[in-house]
Amino acid sequence: MKNWLLAALLFPALFLPAGTLRAFEGFPRCTVVDPDTAKTGDTVNVTCDNVDQTAVANFYLTDGKNDTKIAVMDHTAGKITFQVPSIKPGRYHIAFLTANKSSMVEQPVVLTVQ
Repeated sequence: MKNWLLAALLFPALFLPAGTLRAFEGFPRCTVVDPDTAKTGDTVNVTCDNVDQTAVANFYLTDGKNDTKIAVMDHTAGKITFQVPSIKPGRYHIAFLTANKSSMVEQPVVLTVQ
């Protein structure tokens, strides 16, 4: 009887990670910054998923305190290209404002500005 109870408790836990990952399918995210180190004026490409204009309103560089809007030169569902704005040297995450402008979402990818 104890084994049956243990199995009943553990069975849902086995499928929780798969369900959690499925919840993020279709959610905009950025995965690669190329190059990952650049200077003001350099062109940077960011590989993303699901970042078309219906999902994302604007892109930013953020140091966790200040957000700097970036002028995107090319924007598709899978990639953005922008020129590094005039900002102080440091490490910046790519962030985006959702299309409905309800939230700013910081991405795990980093651009180091020299």
